[in-house]
Amino acid sequence: MSTAPSGDWKQRPEGGGHFAVRLIRNIALLCGRSVARLLLYPITLYFVIRRGPERRASRAYLGRVFGRRASLLEVCRHIHCFASTIVDRVFLLSERFRRFDMRRHGVEPLHELLDRGHGLLLLGSHLGSFEALRVLSLDRPDTKVRVVLDVGHNPAITSLLAALNPELARTVIDAGQHGTAVVLAIKEALEEGAVVTLLADRVHPGERSVTVPFLGAPAEFPASPWLIASVLSVPVALCFGLFGGANRYDLYFEVFADSVRIDRKRRQLDLLQYVQRFADRLEHHLRIAPYNWFNFYDFWKPAEPAGMPAERAESVGDRRIDA
Repeated sequence: MSTAPSGDWKQRPEGGGHFAVRLIRNIALLCGRSVARLLLYPITLYFVIRRGPERRASRAYLGRVFGRRASLLEVCRHIHCFASTIVDRVFLLSERFRRFDMRRHGVEPLHELLDRGHGLLLLGSHLGSFEALRVLSLDRPDTKVRVVLDVGHNPAITSLLAALNPELARTVIDAGQHGTAVVLAIKEALEEGAVVTLLADRVHPGERSVTVPFLGAPAEFPASPWLIASVLSVPVALCFGLFGGANRYDLYFEVFADSVRIDRKRRQLDLLQYVQRFADRLEHHLRIAPYNWFNFYDFWKPAEPAGMPAERAESVGDRRIDA
């Protein structure tokens, strides 16, 4: 989990580290999901007691959602929900989907887009489980899914992925590359008809951002996903994999746009409109499942004039793409 303020959250190391991830993986695979889930209670208690920044970030966020001060029990429930999805990640990355009750919503329009054979950009967030969305492979085993992931900032998760699903690990597009290399890799995957997934709710330090209202206060979102979609003229869909407790996940797919159009002369306004639409859909699903929000840092910041993009760079290729 990350607790850095908005814009510099990546200065903190990956939560858990190699040892913790290997421990969770081994317990889950050797003892099963039921035993692993029982161990989440002491793990949750540890984080609540020892990790003050995450505890405070959780309480501040829940306060925005509930409109009142969140209780310590609610904070515990929030962190426990996060830990539950981490355990499930072991099984989802190894494609053991039959352990779960996966309920799909809005998948038919997604299939219609994929039937065109031109690929699809699937945008997610740190809401719920992004790995659960790999259930698409059951419906369309012939469709490739390429994940955009910052390998350098997520060494433990990268190692976990390589151990559980080496074939999938080889298809990862490293978001830590120069922006041009990332865009070219995404373009190549889309031309092969792949679904390219990336997260669109965290801003990399120095990356161009757009500030829009979110949960009643200004928040920064990255501009890169929308600039990439515009440059590549690719259909865009949104995805939310909400953990519903026990073994249930509700997977929501929403077609966002057949193509993203950002005119150079009105770039700032176009970006603002696309990001606001995304933020509104994110808030909608967040209110359905508030304990599924896993950005454990101060996501909000004071408003900037007219909600304009914080950075002025003109080229996608000059920036790194975060996932």
